[in-house]
Amino acid sequence: MSVLSKNDLRRIFDRLDKNGDGLLSLDELNWLLEIIEVRFSLQELESLVGKPCLGFDEFMFFYDSISNRNTKMESEDGGDDEDGVIGDVDGESDLAKAFKLFDLDGDGFISSEELQSVLVRLGLWDERSGKDCTNMICFYDTNLDGMIDFDEFKNMMFHTVS
Repeated sequence: MSVLSKNDLRRIFDRLDKNGDGLLSLDELNWLLEIIEVRFSLQELESLVGKPCLGFDEFMFFYDSISNRNTKMESEDGGDDEDGVIGDVDGESDLAKAFKLFDLDGDGFISSEELQSVLVRLGLWDERSGKDCTNMICFYDTNLDGMIDFDEFKNMMFHTVS
């Protein structure tokens, strides 16, 4: 199951589709990947994707395959290491890297201000949407400290609430 809803993915797709042709070019997709500090050459990305552009359904499949790969990696790695970070071959999981992207001050927590800052940087924040990052964080904040720690972030990314 996707962490992001189909509507979320549609909104991301539409924002990435800068020229409005209904397709994501590899350049448009690579722009997003670079923002989240995932580096591919265009040749590597085309080899991974298998074509020069993606329609919305293909973009959803691409997202699902990445999400499922991360879930599969967690279960194959045996879950958490003793430091609370999911283990992988490089010693630092993609999930831990994603957490660090949101944890702007490096204190081990994601505040509503940090979440909003990253969403603005990704072009996914719209003041008129009425969304409140505090409410978003509260949904997954199981220890009620007003912030998301790494375990809560994992639950959020794998869409489970304890």
